[in-house]
Amino acid sequence: MAKQPEVWNPLREMERFRENVDDLFDRFLGRPAAATAAAHGPALESFVEDDKLVVRVDLPGIDPEQVEVTVSGNVLTIKGRREERREDTQRDFIHREIGYGSFERSLPLPRGVKTEAIAAAYRNGVLELIIPMPKETTPRKVAVEIEGQRAPAGAQKPKPRK
Repeated sequence: MAKQPEVWNPLREMERFRENVDDLFDRFLGRPAAATAAAHGPALESFVEDDKLVVRVDLPGIDPEQVEVTVSGNVLTIKGRREERREDTQRDFIHREIGYGSFERSLPLPRGVKTEAIAAAYRNGVLELIIPMPKETTPRKVAVEIEGQRAPAGAQKPKPRK
């Protein structure tokens, strides 16, 4: 069966051109493609556990003394720096993905969090922040009533629609 010809799309061609130019600059300037991803900052996750907001930031190989955590209004900011080890020997890297230099990540906080009670700990390359949340902002489970079935014990029954 013959393959259908691909329809020309100028936007797709422009995207390919941009990617090729980016690759050219990365090779010319000696930046690996992964280093551009690392420039966005370390990976983080945040979730609510019990009545606390937990924020974890991956900072492997970063001296905790080089990490600064600040809160301004309802924005949590984490700044740091990964120092590149300079050695006298010249290396020709085959593959290099580790990003060096400064980073900064900001995360909006829910209204009402108790920023004065933030606790921070650094273990095994992970910075963990524990932020107390007021009861009214913590998630609660809402029971869903299925027509023809009884609601679970302790669940509030919804008012019938008129």
